Amino acid sequence: MASRPSSCARAVSPLLLRILAVNVMALAILVGGLLYLGNYQDRIIEAAQHDMLGQARIVASAIAQNAIVRDEDDQRVLSPMLARLMVRRLAVTTETRTRLYAPSGALVADSQNLLADRQGRPFFEDPPAPEIPSGWIARATATFFDGIDVIHERRKYPSFEDQTLPHGAPYEIVSKALREEAGTQVWSVPKGGLILAVAVPVEPAQRALGAVLMTRSDKSIDQAIYAVRVNILQIFFGALGVTILLSLYLARGIARPIRQLAQAADLLRRGQVSAPSATGLAPLLREDAIPDMTARHDEIGDLSGALRDLTHALARRIGAIEHFAADVAHELKNPMTSLRSAVETAERVTDEGARRKLMQIIRDDVDRMNRLITDIASASRLEAELGRAEAQRVNIAANLEQLAHAYEDPRLVLHVASGSLRVWGVEDRLMQVFRNLIDNALSFTPPEGTITLSALREGPLIRATVENTGPGIPDAKLEAVFDRFYTERPKTEKFGTHSGLGLSISRQIIEAHRGAIHADNIRDGSGAITGARFTVELPAFDAEISRS
Repeated sequence: MASRPSSCARAVSPLLLRILAVNVMALAILVGGLLYLGNYQDRIIEAAQHDMLGQARIVASAIAQNAIVRDEDDQRVLSPMLARLMVRRLAVTTETRTRLYAPSGALVADSQNLLADRQGRPFFEDPPAPEIPSGWIARATATFFDGIDVIHERRKYPSFEDQTLPHGAPYEIVSKALREEAGTQVWSVPKGGLILAVAVPVEPAQRALGAVLMTRSDKSIDQAIYAVRVNILQIFFGALGVTILLSLYLARGIARPIRQLAQAADLLRRGQVSAPSATGLAPLLREDAIPDMTARHDEIGDLSGALRDLTHALARRIGAIEHFAADVAHELKNPMTSLRSAVETAERVTDEGARRKLMQIIRDDVDRMNRLITDIASASRLEAELGRAEAQRVNIAANLEQLAHAYEDPRLVLHVASGSLRVWGVEDRLMQVFRNLIDNALSFTPPEGTITLSALREGPLIRATVENTGPGIPDAKLEAVFDRFYTERPKTEKFGTHSGLGLSISRQIIEAHRGAIHADNIRDGSGAITGARFTVELPAFDAEISRS
């Protein structure tokens, strides 16, 4: 099967890109919402128009008091000459362009013309384009604003193209004021900026004798909004730089160690971080192949620790498999050699008695090989079967009683303490351990001897022992008896009837249940060996639950 391409060779970490995307997106959404300052702009325009309405009403009231005269029919009419004087006098103080229209809509006075200088230049010119703040950063920010075209929402305002019309009819607010209703208007200027306009009637309480139209450039409004947005963008770019730096730092603390762990795992997969085996059969995994990041005390440290533990367990498993394979090859070689020698000899022997002896040797070797292969297969499947088997509560006392009755041997004596002697495990496998221990004890115990089965509770442990009277175990072999293929049988027993895997399998089963098994000798008062004792310790059921 083709291997998956390694992700360790990527130039840019996808995790870094995701961190940057999340951080920058959140910042962009925030700034995008701040850039939309339409409501802010509308409030400024509304406040400015409210002030202009107050000024226009003052101008209209002054014109009504000082520029209204009576004609030949004794009707109140607007005096153009007096009106121009009033407009000229009042417009100087207002920074607005003030125009006065007669009831017919004809233009009577225009402050822009009345206040023109000697060269004919109007005092109020068209509003200039918004000023861009000085500095290359501000200019770059302004260029960005122009590029995204969200500086102002001017498209909703009608265009103001002609400011010198001699009649007020084209202006809707002027017509409205001549109908004795005040009005406001906002126009957009093609070259940039807004024109704010208000129109009020002159003497609206009786009959509109004219209309005052005041217009003003939004230079201050435009610059205020522009400055706010420029400042927002400047802050945005600064925050963006900080966000990128923090994202790089965060990615360095996350993506880089994960990449190191992935690289180490990839090298493990390729076998490039293995150490030579002591047996020379196969390389073993180096236990330091995975970087140690447990000092971080976070999830990556936990991952590093888990991978190191996994590598350690895998190295032990590979070593155990290697040793097991070597032991199997060694144990199978002996009967194979004996079998081959017997077959070769049988071909040359003519004596019928000698031939029968050789055939018996061949049958014994075949039986021994069959027994070895059966026990080896059982031992190799044991751990997998333990992992799949369903654990349950096991009553050690009841099972020992059942075994004692099943053997029907008068040498067996049972001593079981009262109380709860339950453990959590696989009952069949635990009983296999005790059967192995009882079988060993029976083979070493003389006919007049005794085999004692006992079980009791000691703190969080259930301790079960199998004791027998007999020759005991050499002190130097108390631990070796649990090695694979080790046999220490009675001299009266036929050679090859045991594979030497029984106690090794027993220890494997007990350790899989988080317990321990060991052997020692029983001595009398003088220190002489009078028998052997095998002790099994397993966590009690209630202690196992509390530990879990």
